[in-house]
Amino acid sequence: MNFYSYLRNYFSPDKSLFLSIKNIFGYHPDNMYLYQLASRHKSVAKELYNGIRVSNERLEYLGDAILDAVVADLLFKKFPFKDEGFLTDMRSKIVSKVQLSKLARKLGLNTLIISNTESKAQGKSINGDAFEAFIGAMYLDKGYIFSKKIIINRIINVHLDLDDLVTQTINYKSKLIEWGQKEKKDIDFKVVKEIGEGFKKQYVVSLFVEGKPIESGRDYSIKGAEQMASEKATAKLSIV
Repeated sequence: MNFYSYLRNYFSPDKSLFLSIKNIFGYHPDNMYLYQLASRHKSVAKELYNGIRVSNERLEYLGDAILDAVVADLLFKKFPFKDEGFLTDMRSKIVSKVQLSKLARKLGLNTLIISNTESKAQGKSINGDAFEAFIGAMYLDKGYIFSKKIIINRIINVHLDLDDLVTQTINYKSKLIEWGQKEKKDIDFKVVKEIGEGFKKQYVVSLFVEGKPIESGRDYSIKGAEQMASEKATAKLSIV
């Protein structure tokens, strides 16, 4: 960041957000529009023209991909003798919506989210979605190499213990079923699609609550797809 860009952002109406990004991630952002967008939940999407409304959803999509790439690379190098199943399981533990929601609160990103009261009450996935959106904004603002260093050095290494995560077992399906029993709601899983053949075959499983489709998951095993759908559902339904 050059000096004039710093002064422009420091004395702009976005000074608070500008300083918050510096405190949370350790750098001064350049393109403040990206971070403004990252903080805007779809419930308060801004209308531009011809009915087009913008929120942090596109940045969330991008940030999700960047996180996946960075975490996959990190785990591949940290655990050189572990198989694909182990690496996939570890990555899921790190980038799950539940975990990202926790990280968002630890970092204070949840305080930057612009949303209406109703959406804030809907679930903690808002925090995880915003976390991904801010990663997407960082990537567009600073590039992949810079973002990778921030994600590893200021987030993962500081707030996560990878060795501890190895021993953790997160069974989202069991958690969801227990919630269903407690709330007297019927939980059902159905394989709705099979993709590919042989060892490359993947299953798409839909999760239903009281007959209503809530989320879906896709994996090389039915069990894995059910777990993925359950993880999304626990975040969506705010099941702790």
